[in-house]
Formats: sequence, structure tokens, C-alpha cells
Amino acid sequence: METIYCQGCGVKIQTEDENALGYAPVTALEREDVICKRCFRLKHYNEVQDVDLTDDDFLALLHEIGDHDGLVVNIVDLFDVHGSFVKGLNRFVGQNDIILVGNKVDLLPQSINFNKIKHWLKRVAKEFGLKVKDVYLVSSTKGTNMEECAFELERLRQGKDIFVVGSTNVGKSTFINYLINRSIDQHDVITTSYFPGTTLGFINIPLDDQSSLIDTPGIINRHQIAHYLPKKDLKVITPNKEVKPKVFQLESDQTLFFGGIARLDIDKVDERKGFVCYMSNDIHIHRTKTDKADLLYDQHLGELLSPPSEDTIDEVPPLEPHTFQLNANHKQDIVFSGLGWVTVPQGNTSVTAYAPQGVRVLIRDAII
Repeated sequence: METIYCQGCGVKIQTEDENALGYAPVTALEREDVICKRCFRLKHYNEVQDVDLTDDDFLALLHEIGDHDGLVVNIVDLFDVHGSFVKGLNRFVGQNDIILVGNKVDLLPQSINFNKIKHWLKRVAKEFGLKVKDVYLVSSTKGTNMEECAFELERLRQGKDIFVVGSTNVGKSTFINYLINRSIDQHDVITTSYFPGTTLGFINIPLDDQSSLIDTPGIINRHQIAHYLPKKDLKVITPNKEVKPKVFQLESDQTLFFGGIARLDIDKVDERKGFVCYMSNDIHIHRTKTDKADLLYDQHLGELLSPPSEDTIDEVPPLEPHTFQLNANHKQDIVFSGLGWVTVPQGNTSVTAYAPQGVRVLIRDAII
């Protein structure tokens, strides 16, 4: 087949994989101006869809950003902050200012202090080498704080382009769609001019005669649990409303099962303590004695301990242990990337956390 490039974003057109970059149905090849499915959705429905890139492809895009003068908006998932940061972003944005947007604020308990969350996010950004100009907490799905954020972005960009970057599943597309529908007349949305020098999937959305909102494809962070579970189980573990914290008073040699896809053993704790779990309200958390945990898992995985369900057990990687010693003088979180976290009170605590092989488990200062 003749090599065809999308007239909207410049990506190479392919007709095999509907979920991959550059897809267009075979019938679209008969048109004079061929555009990919992603650009078609933008042109006709004012809707930006996320796409996936390899790490190398995304790094090439980051180099392009550093060569231009603009405002960089980095979106992270507040329910998986460390897991959704774009590693190495600081090396490629050049002198451009970075605005950090924490999305999905509607999932966090309303009782928390959001100013503390902003300061916490700035500290985490610093850990990743990012010096951010400002931080905003939004829900692009619910529209929470989006109007204020959009107003500030318009003020801060000072007539420059806005580059929106983020990993997959952070809500980047809904964020961009909100900005499109807020500030751009439908008849003005065009995709006939793509970013110079790349065929990797930038989309230019004109803001005015001289500047654009530029969508960059989402990078896949392989350590997030979403990449290891079938869709049926993802629906259960992915929160879609405010998470209700669940508190368990635990002592040494007790275990918590999070469905059957994660597990936390309290190997040793200096006294009985309250462990607070922040996960989807649909995940059943089961407590047992550690010496009975293996037998419980073997006999009840897919039933009492679900997800996974009985028909998806074989699709989920085996659980892999990660042992940690916590002895800080402040609360810390045990984070299962993409699943949620457990807050541990200060003091001496030894734990072993189990997650599907490939999923990152880490310790951080408590977010709440």
C-alpha cells in the first residue's frame, strides 16, 4: 500500500489496529484529504482522543517541545501521582515554564486540605527534577476548578503556544476537550496544519491567529497496574467517584488482601495501629492472619478474593513481594501504582507488599 500521511497531524496512516496511532478505516483512503481517526474525532466532534507511543517516540516529541517557545502543561493523576509523572521531562522542555495540573481531584476525600496537596505536589515535582511555575488541582471530567485553570493558562502563556503533556490514563484528553469547548468555536477547529518536523502525532488546535494548543500523545508508564489487568477487572479497581477511606486496626502477622490483585503483610509493628486504605470503593478488602494468607489465596482467588474474576485469573500476572522498613517520624504511604495506597502511621513498621509482577510498589511521604 502507498505510504499515506494524515493531513491533520502528520502521522503515518495504518488500517490494521484501531487503537494504535494513525488508524483510519480503509474507506477513508478514498478521500482526497486522508486524516486519522484521532483527527477525525477532533474535526467533527471537537474531541481529542489519547494515543500511545513508545518511550523513544515520546522522547523525540519532547525534543521538539524544547526547540520552541511555549508554556508546558504537565498533567498528572492525583490518584497515582508518582506513577503518572513523565520521567525525564525536565531535560527536554528547554527554558519553557511548566504548569503542573493534578487531575481527578474529585476522587480525593473532600475533607483534605488542598493547599497541602499543592505543596506536596511541588515537592514531588522537585524529586523528578521539575521546577514548576504553579500547580492547579482540577477534575476535567466534573469540571472542578477547570474554569480558573483555563483562565490562568491564558494569562500565563502570554500569547505563546500551550503544550499539553502527560502519561496515558491521566485524563489529558478530557482536559484538552474542556479547553477546546470553552474557548474555540466549533467551526474554527482545524487539523490541516501539523507541527513541523514530526510525524509522531502532535495535533495543533488554534487558539488565535498566531498560537495553538498542542496535544502530545500520552506515554505509557509500564509500571502502572492498568497495563496488566483485563478491562473487566479494570472497571472494578478504577475509582469513578470520591474514595471513602477504610481504616483497619492491624498488628504484627496480619494481612490485608485487596481483592486478589494485591496484598499487604504486616510483618512487624511496634504496637497495634490504624492503617488507612485509599482505593476504589468497589474493591473488597479482606483481613486475615498472615499464616493463613497463602491458603486463603489458593482456595478463594477469583471468588472471595476478586478481582480477578474466575474467568480472568490466568490473564493477571502472579503476585510479586516487595519488602519495606518504615521508621519515619511522620506518616507514609505504601503505593500500588494505579491501584491506590495505604497510609501507615509514624513509627517502626516492617511490611511486605504484593502486586502483579511488573507493577511498581513504592514508599512516599503521605499525601493526606
